[in-house]
Amino acid sequence: MRYKKQKKQQGAERPVAHGIAIKKQFGQHFLRDQKVVDHMIERVSLNRESSVFEIGCGDGFLTKSLLQQPIARLWVFEIDPEWATFVQGQYPNPRMTLFQENILDTDFSRFVSHAPWVLLANLPYSVTFPILHILQKNRTLLQEGVVMIQEEVAQKLVKKSGRGYGYVSLFFQYYFDLQLMEKIKPGAFVPQPKVDSRLLYFKPKKDILEIPDEVGFWKFIKACFSQPRRTLRNSLATYTFDLKLIPEKYHELRSQQLAMQDFLEIWDLIRK
Repeated sequence: MRYKKQKKQQGAERPVAHGIAIKKQFGQHFLRDQKVVDHMIERVSLNRESSVFEIGCGDGFLTKSLLQQPIARLWVFEIDPEWATFVQGQYPNPRMTLFQENILDTDFSRFVSHAPWVLLANLPYSVTFPILHILQKNRTLLQEGVVMIQEEVAQKLVKKSGRGYGYVSLFFQYYFDLQLMEKIKPGAFVPQPKVDSRLLYFKPKKDILEIPDEVGFWKFIKACFSQPRRTLRNSLATYTFDLKLIPEKYHELRSQQLAMQDFLEIWDLIRK
């Protein structure tokens, strides 16, 4: 696939494919390595009853391969009307339904009738966390998935302790099994991003123990990591928690040294 540059009025240039601009405001970086697509598809279990959805199809590089799989349906969500129209015309298929809309505005109740779903997507990096939070809220509708995300974000998601470990790590690991797949260099995309990328496999956990006052617990976790270089006692000093209820063995530890079970133990003691 050849790409050329289209000049803006200000003199800057932007990549163009099929006469359509690849737009920076939508975080569009189109994958161009078929091996990466193959690995994404190979990592999940697909059959003739599978429901698959894709977020941000671009010019359909992944979409084309998904339609070659023995799946029941493919739902594609694309915010850019030009690329949505292109993919609809380029890859007509009765199993594909294309929604020209922002996945962040989507009502996931429409997914219920065909659940569970498999997600395969090259996510726009600027909205990775909002999308991940939507997946968490609707995890009962999901079977599994593979997403392309920024390398730095992927590392934070799977951290168990130390630098980079925090609220994000604890939150998503509590609800999903997460596994790093291969690292993807910028040269695999057009235009090239300024960062390395990573494939991340995820699968919703089953039989998760309910956290008492779940909303309050995650606010507590954010408070614990508000100043990660400080001890837990100092990090919580400005909040309303009764520190006397926290076992002394935790007082001089940093939050980055504690595991999920430690936080759950503390929460059970201090929650009101």
